[in-house]
Amino acid sequence: SGPVCPSGPGSGPVARSSPRSARPPSRLSRVPAPIATSDTVFELGFEKMLKKQNKEQVPPASAPEQPHRKQHAGKSAKKPSANDAGVKPGKCRSLEEALRALDLADLQKELDKSQSVFPENPSVWVKDLAGYLNYKLQAPRSDPLLSQHPHDYPYCLVSKELKNIIRSLLGRSSSVLELFFDHCIYTMLQELDKTPGESLHGYRICIQAVLLDRPKIATTNLGKYLEVLRSHQNRPAKCLTVLWALGQAGFADLHEGLKVWLGVMLPVLGIKSLSPYAIAYLDRLLMMHPNLTKGFGMIGPKDFFPLLDFAFMPNNSLPPSLQEQLRRLYPRLKVLAFGAKPETALHTYFPSFLSRATPSCPPGMKKELLTSMSQCLSLDPLSFSVWRQLYTKHLSQSSLLLTHLLESWDSSSKKVRQSLQETVRSFKVTNEELAARGPNSDQDVAACDAACKELLRKMKGQGFPWSRLLLVLLVFTAGFLLHDVRTHGSFQGEAAA
Repeated sequence: SGPVCPSGPGSGPVARSSPRSARPPSRLSRVPAPIATSDTVFELGFEKMLKKQNKEQVPPASAPEQPHRKQHAGKSAKKPSANDAGVKPGKCRSLEEALRALDLADLQKELDKSQSVFPENPSVWVKDLAGYLNYKLQAPRSDPLLSQHPHDYPYCLVSKELKNIIRSLLGRSSSVLELFFDHCIYTMLQELDKTPGESLHGYRICIQAVLLDRPKIATTNLGKYLEVLRSHQNRPAKCLTVLWALGQAGFADLHEGLKVWLGVMLPVLGIKSLSPYAIAYLDRLLMMHPNLTKGFGMIGPKDFFPLLDFAFMPNNSLPPSLQEQLRRLYPRLKVLAFGAKPETALHTYFPSFLSRATPSCPPGMKKELLTSMSQCLSLDPLSFSVWRQLYTKHLSQSSLLLTHLLESWDSSSKKVRQSLQETVRSFKVTNEELAARGPNSDQDVAACDAACKELLRKMKGQGFPWSRLLLVLLVFTAGFLLHDVRTHGSFQGEAAA
């Protein structure tokens, strides 16, 4: 018969029930079989802090104190007695079943013991919590992304009582939650090196519980996690596990979610094994936070234009289906990029829009670029000044934009026409100077000059001036009446005459 998923206090304390202790090692460096990048990412980044902050305290004893390492080693080497030893829980058929079988009284007992033995070391408490949960919640492994489950799985399955236990302990351990978050990810990565490794539900639950209240914890070391991703491109399961863990911050806070996406997902966009999750995460993030104002200020030109290229440039490293999905998200990304005050920001986007608008640009991208540049000119007057500075080095692009403005003349505002008039006159002078350099002047100069002349012609003859004619008629009528009154003295005098 298969293993039984136990419940109740009979299962015994985790630390004694298996050669694999439920209490994770107190230092990351003690965990066996480190991943290849541990020296770079974890040991160098966290080991010093761990040595300083994460020393387990020796519980008070009547016997003379011994060095902690020896005492800890002695505990580890101690063979469990027949009375204490429990049976390692077998895998349940589902995580729901494993959670129902979890003995909360036994969990609380273990946590109380941890806090009494190490009263001033909360890092031990939270690691005992994660180790206990992961040891007990052995259910079939899911894919690293949990793609077939809701975004808050597995935490959504946790009972109210267990959530209260977790939150209470995390609240008393607030000073070490950043290190605890790193520890959970690191331990998950190590389990992925084992065959077969344990399922990771306990660590996932702890990660979600931490980031639900402290989402900023996920974004404190994004650079180091990006190195993990780059070093393990050939290990998709590890990379996706890291992305999943960091991405949990976004479901509580759009600002932090965008920070995660821009920091670790945009840089790996184009990697075949990671791109689908990066796009799917962005889609879900924007769907869960329809109020985009909370994300203003996160996307600037440096991040926006790679996204534009991925969305519109053909034959890039994204497959067509993902490119189409990103293109559907692009309008919302554009709103985020332009921010709350586009009238003061769009001139910073204009140069990159202009440089991309070449004659050989794909039609879909060309349309988006010309529309965006028109938007820049309409909303941010400084865009005209920027355009004048860039004109001579971007003649072919400028000819396309001038032609576009000519074609959309009827829909342009009076304010834009006034600003454009000054700019076009400046361009006309520049065109004459460029043409004077010789008969072999660039054909782009000729194209720009033709568009400028046509725009100036439209500006001069903007249709019959009905408003001016009406004003003249009103003035003439008023003058005639005034003259008539003075001649006859009054309307009555005129009538008597």
